[in-house]
Amino acid sequence: MSTQLIKRLIIASALTGSFASAACAEDLRFTVWTGSEAHLAMLNGIAEGFAETHPDVTVQFDTIPFGDYVQKLTLQLAGGNPPDLGWLLESSAPAFVNAGVLEDVSDTLAAADDYNYADFSEPAMGLWTKGDAVYGVPFSTSPFLIYFNASLYEAAGLETPAERAADGTWTWEQLKADAAALKDADAGIWGYETVDGQGYGARVMHNLMPIVRSYGGDAWTDGSCMLDSPESVAAVKLFHDMVYADKSTVPPGEQGDFFSGNAALTMTQISRVSKLADVDFDWGFAPLPSGPAGDASTVGQAAVVAFAQGKNKELAAEFLAYMTNADNVARMAEFFPPARKSVLESEAFLSSNPAVTPEQMEIVAAGIESGSVLPSHERYPQIEAASRPDFDALWAADADVPAVLAKLCDDIDPLLK
Repeated sequence: MSTQLIKRLIIASALTGSFASAACAEDLRFTVWTGSEAHLAMLNGIAEGFAETHPDVTVQFDTIPFGDYVQKLTLQLAGGNPPDLGWLLESSAPAFVNAGVLEDVSDTLAAADDYNYADFSEPAMGLWTKGDAVYGVPFSTSPFLIYFNASLYEAAGLETPAERAADGTWTWEQLKADAAALKDADAGIWGYETVDGQGYGARVMHNLMPIVRSYGGDAWTDGSCMLDSPESVAAVKLFHDMVYADKSTVPPGEQGDFFSGNAALTMTQISRVSKLADVDFDWGFAPLPSGPAGDASTVGQAAVVAFAQGKNKELAAEFLAYMTNADNVARMAEFFPPARKSVLESEAFLSSNPAVTPEQMEIVAAGIESGSVLPSHERYPQIEAASRPDFDALWAADADVPAVLAKLCDDIDPLLK
C-alpha cells in the first residue's frame, strides 16, 4: 500500500472512533515475522525480564508470515486493531515514517537509564530518524551469507565456499558452477535455493541485489532506476541461467529446502542457524561471492517500532527502550547481528551463538562493517506493486532479460522521482 493510502485509512479509522476504545494498559501486542521456537523463546525471555520491573505487564508476540507482513500490518493499523509494537524492515521504513504511523520514542530513549543512544552508529539509524525524532531502533543489521552443505561438497570432492573465500576464488561464477555440479536430480537435491525459497516474489530484491551490486549495478540511485544498466542485466542473466539453462536452482513453483538437505547452497542470514540444530549433514557458511565489481556485502536491516495508534504508547516505548538496551541487544546478537557498536565489537558477540564459531562470526561482523543496506524508498510499496508483473515476466525460460528490465525501469522511474 502507498504512503498516502496508509494515511487515508488511518485518518478514516480515527474519525469513526476505531482507536478510541481503551485497552488494558498491562497488555502489549508485538508483531513479528518469525515462527522460530528459538527466536520466540529468546523474545519471551526479554519480556519476562521487563516484567521484573513491570509485574503487571504481559507481552504477546504475534507471528505474521514474512510474505504477508506489511500488508496485514497495514490492514491492522487501518482497521482499528493496531499492535503496540512490531518489527519493520528497511524497505518499509520511509513509507511508514512519512505516513505518521510510527511513534517518536526519542524522549523515552533519552530518559532510559544507561541506554547510551550514541552507541548506535549514525548510518545504522539513518532510516529510522527524522530530525531529532526517533521512529525505530534497529535490532538486526544482518549481512546475507551463503550457507553450504559441507557433506555434499566433500562427497563431490569440491573446494568449499569457505575455502574459496579464504583463497580469493569465491565468485558468483564459481557458485553457479558449484550449483550445477552438486545438483542431483535422482536424489532430489537442487544446487541452489533462493532466500527462504521466496526469491521470485516477496524476496526478489533479497535474491537479486547481492549479485547485481557485485556486478556494479544497483536497484536505483538519485531518483533513477539502474536495473536496466548493462551491469545489472549481466547479473540477472547469470541467475536466470542458473534457473533455466543449468536447471540447478529451485525454480518458481517448485519446493526446495536447504535445511532439509535437498539443496546444496542457499543465501540467507545468521538468524537461520537456528534451523540447523538437528540436521543430519555437515554445514558451513561463507561471505557473499565477489563479482566483476568486487565484493558487495548486502545487509538487511530490521527495527523495533512502536505504533502511534497503539493503545499503550508510553508503555510500548518503555518496552522498546528495554528491548534495545545494551544487555538485550547482546542477548539478541545470537541470531540478530547488532547495530550497537559496543556489542558488535565485543568478544562476547563472537561467541554469542554456540552453533557458530568465532571465526564464522567474524564473517558476519565484516559483512556489517562493509555492507550496504537493501534498497528502500518512501514509495517502496508502490514501486514493489509496479515492478511485480515485470519481475514475474523474468521467470520464463525464454524471457528477454534486457527487455524485461528495461520495461521494469520504465514502469518504476516515475515513482522514483
